[in-house]
Amino acid sequence: MRVAVIGLGTVSVVHLAALSSLGLDLVATSEGRYRDHRVLLDEVRPDAVHICTPHDQHVPVALDALARGVHVLLEKPVAHTVAAADELLAAAKDNPSVAVGVCLQNRYNLASVAARELLLSGSLGPVIGASATVMWHRDDAYYQARPWRGQMGRSGGGVLINQAIHTLDLLQWLLGDVTDISSQIGHFAGREVEDTVTAVLDHARVGPLGGGPAAAGGKLPAPGARSVFFSTVANAVDSPVTIEITTAAATLVIRGDLTIRHADGRVEVIAERRAESGGRDYWGASHELLIADFYRRLRTGEAFAIDLEEGMKSLRLVDEIYRQNI
Repeated sequence: MRVAVIGLGTVSVVHLAALSSLGLDLVATSEGRYRDHRVLLDEVRPDAVHICTPHDQHVPVALDALARGVHVLLEKPVAHTVAAADELLAAAKDNPSVAVGVCLQNRYNLASVAARELLLSGSLGPVIGASATVMWHRDDAYYQARPWRGQMGRSGGGVLINQAIHTLDLLQWLLGDVTDISSQIGHFAGREVEDTVTAVLDHARVGPLGGGPAAAGGKLPAPGARSVFFSTVANAVDSPVTIEITTAAATLVIRGDLTIRHADGRVEVIAERRAESGGRDYWGASHELLIADFYRRLRTGEAFAIDLEEGMKSLRLVDEIYRQNI
């Protein structure tokens, strides 16, 4: 399997490390003579590309790859707008033999998988509700280092689409598809893109589970759960992302590790893997697992669980929040 990486921004380090660890054949990156991705695709002819470009470049590069029959693994989000993502989705449907996957790697975290399996089993009773917080720090230097991050037309938004989309994705993956959402956003730092978002999400009473490494199939055990969501990059530090799910028989807290506090007083802890790729700690340690799964499924002919339609669920939630706050 001949692989290329297009876009050598910050997150590309974990993709390059994963490809090396997995023994995949990295044949080109988008630097030097290959700054034009089309030249790379035409001259190198890789079997697959990893797209790690700024958000607004995801779809143009992916469309060119699809047109050449090259499999695509996209960093989140699928695109900077739903309209652009829909264009890519249409092209993917016209090229069904070409796989397109989306990097929502937190679905592969041990804590996320264990929480999902517990909720699927119904052993903890119905879900009463949930909450999630993303409280990080991004200063002026962060936006100056990569100006596109602060430009609505290129990034698509701020904290919600760039930092908190992983946590929003986990909420709907664990509790079920979102049927209604109410939200507010804030621009407290005075930037073009938002730095703070609050939202209340209602989840489907019963619905099919999303994709990922946990066992698929079955129905959600929780009838009509509600979750509350808060994200900001105006915090003084990068605090751990926290998801708390309350069921009739226990409280599950994902804060790195998964802690399960049973109503009878028992406490279980499922330790999370620690990142070793050289990437940032808050990216987690599951990029390699996702990438390995993507290539395993390419070899076996199985569909990759986090395909475009699955990857677009969180983007559509992001879009709805932005539309509510125009």
